[in-house]
Amino acid sequence: MSSATDKTEKKEKQEAGSLKPIAEKDRIMGWGSYLMLWLGGCISIGTLTMGSAQIDKGLNLLQVFLAVLIGSTILVIGICANDRFSYRSGAPYAVQLKSAYGTKGSIVPVMIRGLPAIVWYGFPAWGPARAPGRKGGAAINQISIALFGYDNVVLYFILFQVLQIVLSVKGFQGIKWVENIGGVVIVCAMIYMLYVCVTQYGDVITEKLVNQKGTWGMPFFAAIIAFFGNSTTVMLNAGDYSRELKGGYSVAKRGVAYFISMVPSTVLLGLIGVMASTATGIANPINAFAQMVDNKILLVVTLCFILFAQMTTNLASNVVPPAYAFMDAFKMKHRTAVILVGVLAVCTCPWILTNDSSAAGLDLFVKIYTAFFGPIFAVLITDYYILHKWKIEGAQLDDLYNEKGGHTGVNWAAIIATAVGAVIGLINVDISFFTATVPTGLVYFFCMKYMRSCARFRKGTILDKDSHNEKARKQPDV
Repeated sequence: MSSATDKTEKKEKQEAGSLKPIAEKDRIMGWGSYLMLWLGGCISIGTLTMGSAQIDKGLNLLQVFLAVLIGSTILVIGICANDRFSYRSGAPYAVQLKSAYGTKGSIVPVMIRGLPAIVWYGFPAWGPARAPGRKGGAAINQISIALFGYDNVVLYFILFQVLQIVLSVKGFQGIKWVENIGGVVIVCAMIYMLYVCVTQYGDVITEKLVNQKGTWGMPFFAAIIAFFGNSTTVMLNAGDYSRELKGGYSVAKRGVAYFISMVPSTVLLGLIGVMASTATGIANPINAFAQMVDNKILLVVTLCFILFAQMTTNLASNVVPPAYAFMDAFKMKHRTAVILVGVLAVCTCPWILTNDSSAAGLDLFVKIYTAFFGPIFAVLITDYYILHKWKIEGAQLDDLYNEKGGHTGVNWAAIIATAVGAVIGLINVDISFFTATVPTGLVYFFCMKYMRSCARFRKGTILDKDSHNEKARKQPDV
């Protein structure tokens, strides 16, 4: 009987993507693998495009460099702030939310993070109509054309999706493998792309970017915000990754990993994007760079970069959040949830979303869900650091897994605060993270303090009067 029990426990520990807390001894990521995970996750074609967009803002090369550096560094600070709960407890983002939102209320922020990820899972796998063959499966198709003369974008799109699903089913074991290999390919490709820009178009870049006066006004600050906002989604569910990191790493060591993996690569991509578009006059940096290389092998290298950039980003950022969301909300197994994410990504019809006619609707979709990210982040930070004083463990952690415990139902304080923050954010979505965060935190704190329905959610926090009275009684007389 004990043998069967041991086997069951072992199976549960080995199950990919379990929502249960991961003990330090069962974690699979070392510091190096963790660094590669974040490197692969932050590399995206969007960062290249963001760099190229700075041409219209009139920034010079130094100003673009500083904007990317500052924006990505702020992002790293945010990740460091929100990864601690999961690193200490081993619980994922979906469980972290229950502390503030309740067991039922947490479904709202979980889906706000998960549903956009499904869209972005399918979107880059196809490739925009205005830039065919430049993303995901379409990049494989272009490699096939270059090497073998075989053209079948639909086939390669399906193969690309199947490959991602198969790797995702293996949980972080599969993600770790891809990120380690993809990280090396991506770094080598980026160095090569920078080399081409500098050696072949150095004169043009010097004239139009280096010697340009530029501006230190609002366009510069807008660029900082843009490069910060490009990856704010990962700030919310940073815990989904930190729970896989082995024990013994302080916040400083984790911060160094985030900085090394994200800041130099983001800076490099931003600079490559602006230099490639400046050199060729082509707004789309991928199309621009494709024009810059006139060698079949070099073109294949570029397309391999695109392929791995999309795969690593998808596996790290666009599979885990919705999979965990479905596992928590609908009590699915990890395998089922991952397959469902892959199927739903195809059902979003990326071949339609990538059409120019869909651009306005897609842009509106992005602006609406982006307005919620700052408020959700503010609620989590306020709940963990201020109300719980950096500590949710033991019985408090167990309670988050108990559907009939103290956190059952909906915490309306968190819902109201998030809604208020989102309204503020929608006034100007481009700076919503900065305008909505503090007001959301304040609304959440005072709602928690004064709303009667929040009484059970105050247990174990600084607002728990019974807890404070109990501690006072236990204090020895002086």
